Amino acid sequence: MRPHRGGVSEARLPAAATRGPLRTRAGTPARTASLTVVGGFFALLACLVVLGSLAESVRDKEALAMDAFATPFLHGLASPGLDQLMNAATFMGSNFAIPPLFALAVILLAWLHRLREALFLAIASAGSLVLNEVMKLIFQRPRPQLDWAQVLPDYSFPSGHAMNSVAFYVALAVVLWRVRGRRIGLASLAIGIVLSVFIGVSRIYLGYHYLTDVVGGVLAGTIWLLIVAAAFRFGPSSRLGRDAGPDADADADADARTSTGSEEPPVIRR
Repeated sequence: MRPHRGGVSEARLPAAATRGPLRTRAGTPARTASLTVVGGFFALLACLVVLGSLAESVRDKEALAMDAFATPFLHGLASPGLDQLMNAATFMGSNFAIPPLFALAVILLAWLHRLREALFLAIASAGSLVLNEVMKLIFQRPRPQLDWAQVLPDYSFPSGHAMNSVAFYVALAVVLWRVRGRRIGLASLAIGIVLSVFIGVSRIYLGYHYLTDVVGGVLAGTIWLLIVAAAFRFGPSSRLGRDAGPDADADADADARTSTGSEEPPVIRR
C-alpha cells in the first residue's frame, strides 16, 4: 500500500506481520531440524562404534595402555584439598545426590504442568540405571585392585557414576532448555557436561574405576540419552513441548530482526 503524504499520525504494524516467516541465522526451522537429526545420528553412530570397540577389549580382558597410565597419573596429583574436591564430585554422581535432585525436578515439572518433560527425565534416568546394571552383569569386570583405594563389591564396567550422571544432568539441561529457552539451556548444558566429566575423573582419581570404565559409562549414557531425546523430540505422539519462557521469545525476535537487517519494524504513515 502506498502511504499518504499529508498524514501526521503513525501506526506500526505488528512485528509478526512485518517480518514474515521466522528465520534464524542457521536458516529455516526445517533446515535446522534436519541438521539436528543428521548431527544426532552421526553422534550416536560414533558413540556406538567407540563403545563397541571398548567393550570388546574389556570382554577379551585386554590390558589397555590408557588404564595403565591414567590411574597412577591422577594418583600422583593427590593432595588433601584435591581429595576433598574429588570426593565432592563423586558425591554429586552418587545415590545420595541424584535421586533427591531427580525427585525435586519431577515435582517442579509436575507443578508447572510439564508432564512430558518430567516423563523424559524419568525415562532417561531410570533407563540408565537399569542399563548400567545389565551391562555390568554382562561384562563382569573386576574393580581395580589398588593398595591405596577401597575395592567396591560390584563390577567395574561401565562406571555407574559416569553413565548416570550423563543421563541425569545432561537430560536435566535439555529439560531446562525446553522450559526456559535457549540461553539458560546452553548454560545448563555446559554445566551438565562439565559436571559429568568431572564426576568420571573423580572415580579414577579415587581408585574406584579404570579410565575405560569411565569412558564406557560416558558413551553408554550419551547413547541412551540420544535415543530417548530423539524419541521424545521426533516421535509422532511423544514430542516435547515447544520452547517456553521469556528467553525463547526474546531469542526468536532478535534472530528475526537480524535476518531482516533492521532493529525496528517498518513504519507506515497514513
